[in-house]
Amino acid sequence: MSRSLHDRRPPRFVALLLAAGLLLSACGSTATSPSPAPTTAQLPTTAPAASPSATPAASAPTPAASVDANAVYDQVEQQVIAIRGLKPTRPVARQFIDETELRTLITQQFDHDTPPAYLAAQERLYKALGLIPADASLRTLSLDLLSGGVAGFYRDDEGKLYVVSKSGGPGANERFYFAHEYDHALQDQNSTIFKDQHGILDQSDRLLARQAVYEGDATLLMTQWAAANLTPAELLELLSASNDPAAQAVMAKTPAILRDTLTFPYTTGLTYISNIQSTGGWDAVNALFKKMPASTEQILHPDKATEPPIAVTLPADLGTSLGTGWTVPMQDTFGELQMGIWLRESGVKAADATAAAAGWGGDRLAVIDGPNGSSAVVMHTVWDTAAEAAAFETAATTALKKSPGVARVLPGVGGTTRWILIASDAATASKVAGTLGLAG
Repeated sequence: MSRSLHDRRPPRFVALLLAAGLLLSACGSTATSPSPAPTTAQLPTTAPAASPSATPAASAPTPAASVDANAVYDQVEQQVIAIRGLKPTRPVARQFIDETELRTLITQQFDHDTPPAYLAAQERLYKALGLIPADASLRTLSLDLLSGGVAGFYRDDEGKLYVVSKSGGPGANERFYFAHEYDHALQDQNSTIFKDQHGILDQSDRLLARQAVYEGDATLLMTQWAAANLTPAELLELLSASNDPAAQAVMAKTPAILRDTLTFPYTTGLTYISNIQSTGGWDAVNALFKKMPASTEQILHPDKATEPPIAVTLPADLGTSLGTGWTVPMQDTFGELQMGIWLRESGVKAADATAAAAGWGGDRLAVIDGPNGSSAVVMHTVWDTAAEAAAFETAATTALKKSPGVARVLPGVGGTTRWILIASDAATASKVAGTLGLAG
């Protein structure tokens, strides 16, 4: 699956990709949205007859063809405007790049937008939870995933979209992804969706929920555009491209915590937006941009749209309370989506992992660094009911068997609270638990 870059974590590309997921790690200074390659579920099941506005793929990239290509993309812009109903307020710059240029741009943006200390802390978090191999580099995994799976992206800081072109002209794939990225430009010009999340590094779950809205929107838009404007032969071309073995190999070797948070906005987000758009039209989708979902729980369970996450906090002075040499380089909120991925990837049966995560009410986690290489991860979780907290405890006890070091599930105040503590050694575990006032 290829995608575009507009992720919740640095770099913040807007496309059918991130993030991320991720792609990646949290949010940087600029928003980028990547676009993924189509899956069978994202393409029209019945190939439509060629519409009057359908434009055949161009071939040789001669100067004349370049002029014709711009005319083709101008036409796609008008088609997207007509479908989506959002009016542009200014022109959108466009650039077509090859895969080498894509890797260079992604690497530059990732390194610019991802604070090294944050990236290192997130890598320790994933390793403590057993979600990536102990010898893996999160930066390398992220860049490989983005470079192998991104088909285009939009950068709100530039007001510019980028599309990977393999044909050298406006083929079906290029126009398909162009439609997706141009929708992101319209979102940007008609809302503050991307600007509102600049610089946020500690709200991954909320940003994933927001990402599901704008990526679900752009994914639905491009499927509607394809149904109206591509010939049956061009739809088959898209299907063929979606089976790219190289892209599939990248996805297959990528840890689920990166792969699934990357695809979530385009798959689950598509379902979420499709249901809203089918009943209330694009006006109902536009309304979401004024009042965004606050958690992945609300995307996974639309019936919980009015159920806000429970506010969970950790002591603001946690680092200083632990003493000299202790720091807290990262805090974040994990959320139902990532909680389910962790449980499933750590040995809990898929159905049980999904059920256990579904009782999520709220959480807050921290990565803690201590003297002499000691470290810990602590997660304060709150569940909707005592029974759901107990179900999570059972699942988490199984999952923690894959965690290195000393790992425990600890009770908190009240029957709906559970703490996860993973430490490099027993002394660190006891110190952190004692500082937080936890038994064990």
